[in-house]
Amino acid sequence: MNIPLWQYVVSMSLYFFILLIAIDFCRKHVKFSFLFWLISLATFPLWIILGQVEGWFRWFKVLSVLLPTALVVGTARLAYNNPQKKNKLFEIFRKDWVLWFLYAVLFLNILEATVKDYQLGNIPNMLVGVILIITMPFPMKYWKFGGKYSELIFYSTVAWNFIYTTWNLCFVYAEGAAYFGGTICILMAAEIYPIIKKRPELYIISRVYTLAIHMLMRSMSDWVFTSYMNFAPFYNEGFKNGWGVVNLVLAVPYLFWYLWQLNSGKGEEKFIRTTIESDIKVNA
Repeated sequence: MNIPLWQYVVSMSLYFFILLIAIDFCRKHVKFSFLFWLISLATFPLWIILGQVEGWFRWFKVLSVLLPTALVVGTARLAYNNPQKKNKLFEIFRKDWVLWFLYAVLFLNILEATVKDYQLGNIPNMLVGVILIITMPFPMKYWKFGGKYSELIFYSTVAWNFIYTTWNLCFVYAEGAAYFGGTICILMAAEIYPIIKKRPELYIISRVYTLAIHMLMRSMSDWVFTSYMNFAPFYNEGFKNGWGVVNLVLAVPYLFWYLWQLNSGKGEEKFIRTTIESDIKVNA
């Protein structure tokens, strides 16, 4: 397949900006976001009819992203966005289990890719996945629902976000280079949006919506990605292996730094870069 360079530039740039707009819209329109992702689950028959979702990894990925986005994140945001409303369902979704559940979802999403890396023989990158799991911020202290739009707030570090991004890119490059271009867009949108808003704690909510959009699109059609963002012609085994090693070289020092911060009691100071009160004031 010979795709002109300009098609990569145009298609990926367009997808990237659409994702930025989608993140902002979903973040600021809580009810719409809830209804949209709930209705999106009705496309389930198309996933089977069109045959776009195949194999254990793809099914697990799609379901582990779309179901929590629609049913858990959406409902919890509604519950926290209406704190005065007495509703049994909302009361349930204001409890601590929601944050632990979302922590488990992120844990499993990293774990599934780590297992797949092992199957692909991408061992250095697999080890990075293990380090990302170990260094994931814990719920309750570093995960919250808050701010004007009842966002899912995630207090991570710049280093964890960066390592997660480069690890995920390396994984997709190894697992399906045809979709590498689209993955660059969704990961960069999740990185850039919090920077634009000057609110680093918005990383995980940005990641939730970009990944959900990507999974929904791929569940029904791969055409856009395989026709205009296909990186399969550029796949190189040596580059993939070297990338995994570089990721591991970056991740190991971070692991020791992370453990040192926790042991010294400086974790909260280092990880939390804003407060819920400031979120409310600057929530643009």
